[in-house]
Amino acid sequence: MSDSLKGKRGLIMGVANDRSIAWGIARAMHEAGADLAFTYQGEAFGKRLEPLAAQVGSDFMVDVDVTDDASLDAAFDALADRWPSIDFLVHAIAYSDKSELTGRILNTSRANFKNSMDISAYSFIEVARRAHPLMKDNGGTLITLTYQGSTRVVPNYNVMGVAKAALESITRYLANDLGRDGIRVNAISPGPMKTLAGAAIGGARKTYKFTDQNAPLGSNATLEAVGGTAVYLASEAGAFTTGEIIRVDGGYHVLGMPQPENL
Repeated sequence: MSDSLKGKRGLIMGVANDRSIAWGIARAMHEAGADLAFTYQGEAFGKRLEPLAAQVGSDFMVDVDVTDDASLDAAFDALADRWPSIDFLVHAIAYSDKSELTGRILNTSRANFKNSMDISAYSFIEVARRAHPLMKDNGGTLITLTYQGSTRVVPNYNVMGVAKAALESITRYLANDLGRDGIRVNAISPGPMKTLAGAAIGGARKTYKFTDQNAPLGSNATLEAVGGTAVYLASEAGAFTTGEIIRVDGGYHVLGMPQPENL
């Protein structure tokens, strides 16, 4: 997809380090010719992001807290001052208290449920509302990240499964709301990946290994594969794809049972 995003500009939200899915997407979009801006939360993540942003020729980084309206407003005002319009936005933001990503969902606290839903699902609406004025004249693409724990029970995923189910529903509703302005809204659903966020879930290594062994393609997804899917969605090739949950998981989602050798 060389140069398929040439001349396009977009915002990447949620790069934690060089193993982040958001970074795989950013790198692929850069290689496809896009100009990128980034958000981060807090000084520590900013320090990690700075050398990565430099690798893709970006000097635009802004600190944002998606639970704070003033912080979001300031970030998008700064983006609008930099660019009069954007062509895509990647929302790769999720959070839950690590202590509640083990055991049973029965033990989810009210406070963590609210916080997880706010950051992991509702924030996509807040981000879309602010991105809309920067896209409505020329169209654009909003992309978020989900996981199959939204529709199937995954051990220890707990409240994140509920949050991802909400996020997928939000994706469909936003696709309908924004479609008349030429704005496409989709979610990418990779299988388990060795990321900072994934490591917070209890039993993550077992889940990764099990999926790797049983996926029809015999492997979990790579950052390059997820990045390529995002490039497709943001390019003209994805001009009529919206409201979709696109799985990039080696086909694992089609299985009803493990492979015979693993029964």
